[in-house]
Amino acid sequence: MKEFKSFTFDPQACRKELNELKVHLDSKSELNERKDVLPFFKKREHLSSFIGSYFPYISSFDRLAYEYDIFGDFKADLAIGDFESGWYGFIEFEGASETSIFEKKGDKVTPEWSTCFEHGFSQVVDWFWKLSALEYTREFFFRFGSEFTGYEGMLIIGRTEGLDQRERDRLRWRRDRLIVNSKHIHCVTFDELYSDLDTRLRYYEAAFLADEE
Repeated sequence: MKEFKSFTFDPQACRKELNELKVHLDSKSELNERKDVLPFFKKREHLSSFIGSYFPYISSFDRLAYEYDIFGDFKADLAIGDFESGWYGFIEFEGASETSIFEKKGDKVTPEWSTCFEHGFSQVVDWFWKLSALEYTREFFFRFGSEFTGYEGMLIIGRTEGLDQRERDRLRWRRDRLIVNSKHIHCVTFDELYSDLDTRLRYYEAAFLADEE
């Protein structure tokens, strides 16, 4: 899916797909981006769209695209939009291994940010650069419409298990404090992704059941 399509989010379908994510994570300690991650999310549109709940100004999750082309130079693995608010989120998936986020270098006690993490993070930074450069062009208007308001980015990478508390703190500090061009890049592990979405989905399920009564 190279461009946005209109999408209607279903919390019940999302719950099924989120449960499948839990089984998927429990069955594998490591995840290969091309084999275990991208195909999994492409088959689960409701789960994919609900990742948009990380972005504070996206609430409807009614625009969805996979492998979204960012003006010819870059490609986001997943893009989510809210037509009414005019906000968008662009997501990069990486794999999950022991060295996805941090890796030991030589005799240093403190591990360094891994090549994989820095590559994924830099991908999102480049998206921001390209989007910023073209934000007021006719092509940008054609893609996002006159109601466009803003965007943020996200990197999903690695597993929580195996990270010492210090490295968990470093990851949390980086995602909470680092701003790029006045925009957040949300960095989470696949385990955090499941846990966060599970908590948020419970609120949607409660509201959905209340509307049916």
